Amino acid sequence: MVTKKYLSDLIYQVNGAAIEVHKNIGPGLLESIYHQCMIKELSLRGINFQSELIIPIEYKGLNLESDLRCDLFIENCLVLELKAVDRIIPIHIAKLMSYMKLLQVSIGLMINFNVTNIYHEGQKTYVNELYRWLED
Repeated sequence: MVTKKYLSDLIYQVNGAAIEVHKNIGPGLLESIYHQCMIKELSLRGINFQSELIIPIEYKGLNLESDLRCDLFIENCLVLELKAVDRIIPIHIAKLMSYMKLLQVSIGLMINFNVTNIYHEGQKTYVNELYRWLED
């Protein structure tokens, strides 16, 4: 069962993986490189994930085909969006929140590797209305 404590611990582990990647290769590279490194780091840590998961979209009984892909879907309960940009803009956040809604999960994590200090300025957690229904 997914709890707030479980999600908190999982986010701590994923942030640790991102910090390790950033420490080793630094900022300024392409998102695809960070994606590959995160796959390796999550695997080394024994964290289950799906990479480039196609997001299912259903509208009033119609299953729509789409090219929407979640960078990493971790332990079937955490959406991880990776960025390598100067700054996070509202559309990045909207995209993450939409993925969370479509995948019916309560929490998402945005990590931007194009920063000096990833711990302080490169990661942010987002929650939706499902989060309040989780047990502590």
